[in-house]
This record gives sequence, structure tokens and C-alpha cells, in this order.
Amino acid sequence: MAILDRFTDIISANVNAIIDRMENPEKMIDQYLRDMIEDLAEVKKNTASVMAEETRAKRLVDENEAESKKYERYAQKALQAGNDADARVFLSKKQELEDTGTGLANAYAKAHENASKMRKMHDKLASDINKLKNRRSMIKTQMSVADTQEKLNKVDSSLGKSKGAMSNFERMEEKASRRLDEADAMAELNEQPKDSAQKLEEKYAKETGSAAVEEELERMKQQMGLSSSKKTTETE
Repeated sequence: MAILDRFTDIISANVNAIIDRMENPEKMIDQYLRDMIEDLAEVKKNTASVMAEETRAKRLVDENEAESKKYERYAQKALQAGNDADARVFLSKKQELEDTGTGLANAYAKAHENASKMRKMHDKLASDINKLKNRRSMIKTQMSVADTQEKLNKVDSSLGKSKGAMSNFERMEEKASRRLDEADAMAELNEQPKDSAQKLEEKYAKETGSAAVEEELERMKQQMGLSSSKKTTETE
């Protein structure tokens, strides 16, 4: 049958091997699935036709056998009636039906074989489609996970650059702080050291300034009649 020749690759095709050879399974699997569904529709249609032919061939075989048995019974009745000539006619018809039955039986055997192949082809194609659908879901899920992972990798890469920039900033900040400390230390070292006499001089200079203020204060009090020494004399 032409239909069997056309779909022989369906029987031998390994859907998993085909998917593994796909360069881009996510895209190609959808097209391959559409092709398989179209093939299944045609296989189903032709399988129904072949099965109908098998049923018809079986019916013809059964009808032929029934006719053959009928004429055998008629021949037996004719013999029982003592009519050999009629029996010969019935047996001749029976033999003719048997000869025809041989051809019908061969046709039925071939139809049965074709129907079995078509059913096997149909069942395998339907099974492969289910496998492909399951693989498609798995592949698309894997591709989605892969896309997400790639995005995360890009984010991690960006974060790595940001961390590097922050690290560089912290190093510069530490360097600037260290230079400032060094500058302060250098300024302190650049100051002229003072000996003991200079330090005492500053002390007494401050005290002298303070004594002069006290004397000026006392003088003003005397002028104003508020001198503490005067009040002490009057009291005595």
C-alpha cells in the first residue's frame, strides 16, 4: 500500500534521537510537533480506511464459508434423497466457492496485515506526540531556567564591578586619610621646640599681665571711693 510506504519512517523514527539532533529544540520542536500532528491525522484517516477494508475482507470470507457450508448441506440432503446428480451440482458449487474463498482468504490476510501495521503506526505516532509534548514542556522549562541563570550571571557580573569600584574608593579614602595624618605629623614636627626658660617666661608673662589688671582695678576703686583697703581702715 502506498500509505504504508509513505509512513514507513514513522515506525523506525526515534523521537528522542530526533530532538537531541535539533540545533534549537525550543523552536524546532513546535514545528516538528505540528508536522507529527498532521501526519497523525492522515494516518488515522487511512488507518480507519484500512481497518474498514479488513472488516470487509473478513465479511466476504465469512459469507463465502457460509455459502460453501450451505451447498455442502444441500449435497448431503440430495444424497439422502438418492439424487446423486443434484448432489454433484451442489458439490460443484461448493468447490467453486472454496476456490473463491482461497482468494478471499488471501485478500483478508493481506488486509489484516496492513491494518495491523497501520494500527501500530498510529499508536506509535500518537505515543511519540505525547512524548514530544512532554519533552517540549521540559525543554521550554530548561530554556527558561537557563535564561534566568544568564540574567543572574549578568547581575552578578555588574555587582562584581560595583564591588570593585567600592573597594577602589575605600582604598583611595584610606590613602587620603593616611596622607592627612602624615601632614599633621609633619606640621607638628616643624614647630620650633621650646626650652624650659621659654615656657617659664610665658607663665610669668601671663601672671604679670594679670597683676597689672589687678593694680588697675584697685586704682579705679580708690578713685571711686570703693577701695577695699579704705573700707578696712574706716572700720578700724
